[in-house]
Amino acid sequence: MLGTGLLLWFASVWLSLWLAASRPVDVVLVLGGSVQREIAAAQIAKQSPTTPILISQGSLDPCIRSIFQQAEAPMERVWLEKCAQSTFDNFCFSIPTLRQWKARHVKLMTSKTHLPRAMWLAQILLGSHGIWVESAIAEEPGIPGNREFAWKTGLDVGRSLVWALVSQVYSPNCSNMVRLRDVNSSDWSPQGYTCERQGRRSSEPNRLRSAPSSD
Repeated sequence: MLGTGLLLWFASVWLSLWLAASRPVDVVLVLGGSVQREIAAAQIAKQSPTTPILISQGSLDPCIRSIFQQAEAPMERVWLEKCAQSTFDNFCFSIPTLRQWKARHVKLMTSKTHLPRAMWLAQILLGSHGIWVESAIAEEPGIPGNREFAWKTGLDVGRSLVWALVSQVYSPNCSNMVRLRDVNSSDWSPQGYTCERQGRRSSEPNRLRSAPSSD
């Protein structure tokens, strides 16, 4: 009985993915870890202003807003997810939002070094919900934002296979979601902050650094 149920579920997921692959991209998912990914996301927003963008644990809110302002990119359909602390979390906390947005074809934005592990996790976790994933690479000069290890990849793939089943009945919603257009940079001024610029940090003194990259 259980085997028949799993077989029917796999068949349903396969059919959903087959249909989703031919659809246009309906959501861009940006994995935090480098300002270059957010710069690339701003260019996508400028070229395709009606496509929703979800940035999972990226730079500080006013830094991302500044990137979009400099690119003259629209911010109305850009959301910041502030709960993820790892690549695995990026997808776990994104699933409820993507399902709410009825996403079927997602463009995944990350770096070249991070892509293999991120893509495997995306294909397992998002794919289990019938969401087709295609990749987009943001060029990152200098030291990569993510260091990859075989043990980390194996661990993430293993728990993703388990979570692909669990998330069919339970997925945690992020309690800290921010719409980019609602970010007010003046609210951050008293505490100060530093924004990464083209792969280098600004030299303003007494400023807080951007949030650490997801592992």
